[in-house]
Amino acid sequence: MPGLDYYKTSESNEVAAAPVVTVAPAEETDNSTVTVTPSSDLPLKAGVYYNPRLDPKNFLEGPLSWDAATRLRQLLARPGIVVAPGICDGISARCALEAGFDCLYQSGAATTASRLGQPDVAIATLNDFVQSAQMVCSLSPTTPVIADADTGFGGTAMVARTVYQYARAGVAGMHIEDQVQTKRCGHLMGKQVVSREEFVTRIRAAVIARDSIPGGSNFVIIGRTDSAQVLGMEEAVTRLKLAADAGADVCFIEGVKTADLLTSTVEALAPKPVLVNVISGGLTPSFTCKEAEALGAKIIIFSLVSCVAAVHGIRAAMQSLKKTGTDFSSAKGMDPKAFFDVMGLNEVVSLDARAGGSAFEVV
Repeated sequence: MPGLDYYKTSESNEVAAAPVVTVAPAEETDNSTVTVTPSSDLPLKAGVYYNPRLDPKNFLEGPLSWDAATRLRQLLARPGIVVAPGICDGISARCALEAGFDCLYQSGAATTASRLGQPDVAIATLNDFVQSAQMVCSLSPTTPVIADADTGFGGTAMVARTVYQYARAGVAGMHIEDQVQTKRCGHLMGKQVVSREEFVTRIRAAVIARDSIPGGSNFVIIGRTDSAQVLGMEEAVTRLKLAADAGADVCFIEGVKTADLLTSTVEALAPKPVLVNVISGGLTPSFTCKEAEALGAKIIIFSLVSCVAAVHGIRAAMQSLKKTGTDFSSAKGMDPKAFFDVMGLNEVVSLDARAGGSAFEVV
């Protein structure tokens, strides 16, 4: 079965020869010659995943790819921290892109709040997340979007289905966690986690599904553990090591409480990149991007940055309207055209004109 080929067995210490993919080179594209070279640090234990095509060394050089998943791997392999602001809808995604971010994070909590008006307590479904991802990824197809996949929404078949649907939607990578199915936001109390074995099974199912996508997908699998608050940091690090052995490309420790603990986690999991989630008022200190990078983190996400700002802004606007009877002050001079400009009006007008249309000669 595709995917299973990359789990080395105890009967063999051999790793398959690296393939070479050759196509015509072009500027700012993934259409360039890629020679896949196995790492010198080959896995030594039975059952450890290693796919030479996905070795980080193969993404160190060359122009950034047009393919979002490939681009995310390039960002992970190269110097600098990947900063991904949490977005909750099309407006927040547009604002993040306007601000110049190179990566976006589709937060499960923010998506649940925006689409359903509900808290992050296992209410949103795979369909909710996929529909949101399709819209977000369509706004800037080359910009990597990392998406929350909660627990995978069920057993191994559902985990695999999640990978297929996310990849088809244009998502560059997803994280899957070890909470029970009735999960909750990682920064709430009372969390429960599944066994190590079930967590590893989820990761392996995601990896096998990714490797089964025809053509060779670069979709990034991120293993997340919420066990630090339940079973302690030592267990959390152990689980992430197991996730890495099962094929997780990135390790995500939720709720790390101090800078020292983040540093020790990064060191214990090296060379796997580590993701840290910063939520103001949450379990993790409010690290800045520079601070997180200095501590060794490779990805930093700000899960609730857009939806919390939206609550404050919309609440203030509604209270002002209720009090004054007008929206003049909350609009801050933004007329409808200025608003639609942020939403991509100029691109629509330009497309229509280039196609020979005249629908938007005057807007």
